[in-house]
Amino acid sequence: MLEIKDLTIQYGEKEAVVENFSLTMEKGEIISIVGESGSGKSTVLRSIIGGLLGQGKVVSGDIIFNGKSLLNLSNNEWRELRGTVISMISQDCGATLNPIRKIGSQYIEYINAHTNLNKAEAEKKALFMLEKVRLPEVKNIMNSYPYELSGGMKQRVGIAMALTFEPELILADEPTSALDVTTQAQIVKQMMEINDEFHTGIIIVTHNMGVAAYMADKIIVMKNGIVVDTGTREEIINNPKSDYTKKLLKAIPEMDGERFV
Repeated sequence: MLEIKDLTIQYGEKEAVVENFSLTMEKGEIISIVGESGSGKSTVLRSIIGGLLGQGKVVSGDIIFNGKSLLNLSNNEWRELRGTVISMISQDCGATLNPIRKIGSQYIEYINAHTNLNKAEAEKKALFMLEKVRLPEVKNIMNSYPYELSGGMKQRVGIAMALTFEPELILADEPTSALDVTTQAQIVKQMMEINDEFHTGIIIVTHNMGVAAYMADKIIVMKNGIVVDTGTREEIINNPKSDYTKKLLKAIPEMDGERFV
């Protein structure tokens, strides 16, 4: 489904922020990219969806999705892909919502931008998706402003919107890092249920090796823009190659002598 070949990214004429990054993803897989802030993991996600910031550019390599390179798509081609075939869940979905417009108004507008549904049909679709991510009293949610919802509820709204058109690939950029531990666990479980139900491929970027080890089929570990370890979940947990990966694994909390992985 997705293949990234020797991707190198830089901003302006500065040193590369991502160097020779490669990834192969099959339909329905979950891949975690793990690393500390500044390791280049979010930059990789932005490059997949054609959203590199400022002077960011791919200087070498390729990103191939369903047999087609994503690096030279027209604006019209990107409009057809973004939000429908490839969706993104940000670290703080609340920040992407307009604070002075109700959730329902924004969600219906989002659906209408990608379909020919009328307002009533779009509203029905939005309510269905909000129920799908287990939000309570979804009609009240639709009639609420973003500031009236908790961080976890806003994150669920973002997940619902990302799922609206049953995309083949979801890119999740630290989707749980701004949430309390209980809500983090709920969101992680929900994303795994989504993967199971829709067979949606997920690439999740996180600094939390515990989340990665719990969710992923494959794990890629990055440091300073370079991949230092890659393998299946079992390979990374049981036979890490780099000292940095070992350090991340040791940081996963233990209870009664057992590590949560």
